[in-house]
Amino acid sequence: MTQQGKITLKIRNGVAYLTFFHPASNSFTGVMLAELTDKIYELNANSQVKIIVLQSEGRTFCAGASFDELIALKDMLSAQEFFMGFARVINAMRKINKLIIAKVQGKAVGGGVGLIAAADYVFATDLAAVKLSELSIGIGPYVIAPAVKRKIGMAAFSELSVNTTKWHNAYWAREKGLFAQVFERIEKLNEETEILAEKLASFDAQAMKLLKREIWKNTDNWDELLEKQAETSAHLVLQDFAKEKLNKK
Repeated sequence: MTQQGKITLKIRNGVAYLTFFHPASNSFTGVMLAELTDKIYELNANSQVKIIVLQSEGRTFCAGASFDELIALKDMLSAQEFFMGFARVINAMRKINKLIIAKVQGKAVGGGVGLIAAADYVFATDLAAVKLSELSIGIGPYVIAPAVKRKIGMAAFSELSVNTTKWHNAYWAREKGLFAQVFERIEKLNEETEILAEKLASFDAQAMKLLKREIWKNTDNWDELLEKQAETSAHLVLQDFAKEKLNKK
């Protein structure tokens, strides 16, 4: 039985703090992905919200896709729908008018790296190592690839996705452009995130909307692109190699 996660929301001083949690290292179920997508669009329509902070509970930022759900996938329709969950979140983060700050307190794997890459600005602690392990289980980081490549470039994406067992530390991620700032203490992470978010919330909404559009220029094809990427992942996750690897986890 798949464990349940949750998405929570608090709005303060024009800033929406959107928090996800799952007992399995903040991995994402299909239900959680759908709820997160809905919340992002709802916040975009909320005139009281100027800035969104995406964060998680606990020590790990995000372990990516729920292994329980990956193992349970039996047909192409359900598999593609699951991977489309990540595609829809990334596209929601891309499409809305409001800037999104990601606050990364710990390690991120797979889809978690994709969400970080889809944020407009990222704060992290020095514990926030990243890894793309998908190839080792017979699939690949296809849905998140456009977002990650756009943020860190092809060379760094190749390094991450080919060396599936290596954790790349937070300073590597900052050097490559995935993180904007790295802090040694979580208290400083929380403080600096709040300071920037509330400062941005006082800025002109139209100016930030136009900046968001500039940041995401030349991504208008991503609805179709990410759907194709989800189809690729869905096909691979149903193959014997992936099934065998997932069942050993």
